[in-house]
Amino acid sequence: MGIGARMTVTPELLREVALTAEEYRRAVELLGREPNRLELGMIGALWSEHCGYKHSRPLLRRFPTSGPHVVQGPGENAGAVELGDGLVVVLKIESHNHPSAVEPFQGAATGVGGIVRDIFAMGARPIALVDSLRFGPLEEARQQYLFHGVVGGIGWYGNCLGIPTVAGDVFFMSEYRQNPLVNAMCVGIAQREALVRARASGVGNLVVLVGADTGRDGIHGATFASVEDPERSHRGVVQVGNPFLEKLLLEACLEVLGTGVVVAMQDLGAAGLTSASAEIAARGGTGIELEVTAVPRREAGMTPYEVMLSESQERMLLVVRPEGLERVLAIFHRWDLHAVVVGRVTDDGCLRVLEDGKTVAELPVQLLTDWCPTYVREAREADEIRARRSFDPRSLPDLEARDVGAVLEQLLRSPNIASRQPIYRTYDHTIMTNTVLAPGQGEAAVLRVKGHRFGIAVKTDCNPRYCLLDPRLGAQHAVAEATRNVSCVGAEPLAITDCLNFGNPERPEVYYQLVQAIEGMAEACEALGVPVVSGNVSLYNETEGRSIPPTPVVGVVGRLEDVHRRVGMGFAGEGVVFLLGPQRATLGASEYLAHRFGIVGGTPPALDLELERRVQVLVRDAIHRGIVLAAHDCSEGGLLVAVAESCIVGGIGGRFRIDPLLEANGRLDETVFGEAASRVLVQVPFGAEGTLLALAHAHGVPIYEFGRLGGERLVVDGLLDHPLGALAEAWRRGLRRM
Repeated sequence: MGIGARMTVTPELLREVALTAEEYRRAVELLGREPNRLELGMIGALWSEHCGYKHSRPLLRRFPTSGPHVVQGPGENAGAVELGDGLVVVLKIESHNHPSAVEPFQGAATGVGGIVRDIFAMGARPIALVDSLRFGPLEEARQQYLFHGVVGGIGWYGNCLGIPTVAGDVFFMSEYRQNPLVNAMCVGIAQREALVRARASGVGNLVVLVGADTGRDGIHGATFASVEDPERSHRGVVQVGNPFLEKLLLEACLEVLGTGVVVAMQDLGAAGLTSASAEIAARGGTGIELEVTAVPRREAGMTPYEVMLSESQERMLLVVRPEGLERVLAIFHRWDLHAVVVGRVTDDGCLRVLEDGKTVAELPVQLLTDWCPTYVREAREADEIRARRSFDPRSLPDLEARDVGAVLEQLLRSPNIASRQPIYRTYDHTIMTNTVLAPGQGEAAVLRVKGHRFGIAVKTDCNPRYCLLDPRLGAQHAVAEATRNVSCVGAEPLAITDCLNFGNPERPEVYYQLVQAIEGMAEACEALGVPVVSGNVSLYNETEGRSIPPTPVVGVVGRLEDVHRRVGMGFAGEGVVFLLGPQRATLGASEYLAHRFGIVGGTPPALDLELERRVQVLVRDAIHRGIVLAAHDCSEGGLLVAVAESCIVGGIGGRFRIDPLLEANGRLDETVFGEAASRVLVQVPFGAEGTLLALAHAHGVPIYEFGRLGGERLVVDGLLDHPLGALAEAWRRGLRRM
């Protein structure tokens, strides 16, 4: 089909490319003519929510994106922050929710492949993967199918690549029944001067496509991720991954970057060749001309439309100086990879597609990128959420002392609290030999940077109950808890990468959630001094009018001055346990309320961001001084669950007292199972109590001596005397039994 070819534009055609009638009219006006079928597909893909960020782009400007450690902020394949000694850590998180809802194994696997390519496209070697997952109730057969498929796909792809999966988070909630969330994060290490940007430059430089042959898989993947009900509307577009080919691609790309003749590199993800070429041209302020007949294909009879919009995996686009072409091709050939010249950089600002030398599409790059429409919608909180939040948990009967032990075991078996061993045992976290604090051992994973004293810590977090009931406060909690987890191993949080998962933003109640969550995240990032350097937005996570809870997943990277000073969450032998932070807690939005009464309601815990900052500084200071032997954030399940987890992981019991805490709260259930922000359990050796008390006073942090460790039982004076082994059995078998 040539430039002048006419076509009939129908509502069905516009739905196929995820454009509204008004957006089509806008495209015609900007282009000065009607687009042909190929051009329409290209516009639809780049103007999709997944690529164009139509609803979130105006809001994302609220995030703080700069800071003393930031080397590269948003706008590139990934963000980068300074580590020292000329090194940077590169980080990014992305979603693969819609594909995983349709085909969980390949959907999750190709999500891992895509995020890894974002990291080595920057010239960094990927060293760790982190996943953040959400499912419906695990008792249901379909949720078990999704769960096993997703976990299996992540493990398969990462293990085959030789990149350890070292941390993450998972949450089960009925609202994810139709729309599981699969967010994959990757971090890599690079020399600062070796960072590569995806910006085409140099008129006449060559565009090289390398990696897998192009097939028909994944066509309309970007638009399919930008509509409701993906299973009904776009079955069959899920990509198929090949981790062994990606391993070759990774090593070959890092080698060719060392030649100095590569100007830019971009992975082919959503919208494939269209998006990759348009994005590198837009960033560089250039144009690009592509010859589709040069693209290697694995299927006969493919049209330019299929070639330009295919989302076949394991492909990269490079801009190479002509004088270095033979050297680059030779390296790829040695790695047994197809690499061909498919185009050149131009100076006219257009993305031009040729077939056998004939122009079949010609679009201004700016039309595809900068001129994508953006929307500010009506924002209105749902009446149902206000009603839920107004619920008073104190209207329920208080917990009887005789029931504390049984309820504790029930909570330890809860899928949202139980040991994640059935998940992380699927992943190889030891490969590359950098993992020094493994999954299940600490609040965050800790990795060494070989040849250096310092290390890094990584973690993701988000409590969707908090976000559902109060998206602004819940998003603040996500930032606070993720950074607190990193601080609890002794690392200073450096930067955030976020994955904003929401429903249909055209609904006022969902747009309200999006606006409030971004505002809350921005406030927390500013208060804690942690910038956002990269991220992803995934909207339209909704089926038949049922939306997911707002889920702004926060991934954090931190730096440990001395990797040998890290601490885990398990109590390390005998010592004294202190509670840092507020003594009062609430049952609003708690795991106790949901698990025991089936109620998701009440107000989430209050969050004082200045106190949060002081608590984290205190924890890092005490760990750096060597007086803290273990640190555990108090989160889902409250204080008694947290102390039980630290006892179980450390293999030691203890005796604890709650009388002053009970007096502060006034109710037993709030005291032992209520949740609160900015609370950390820390263990110090005998004799170090005074030092910690003095530090807490200096930092202005409330502190309470909670108990002493020893023996094989968990004892709470006047309340509980339970064998640690029984609690450990409940915690370790919680997920496995389901």
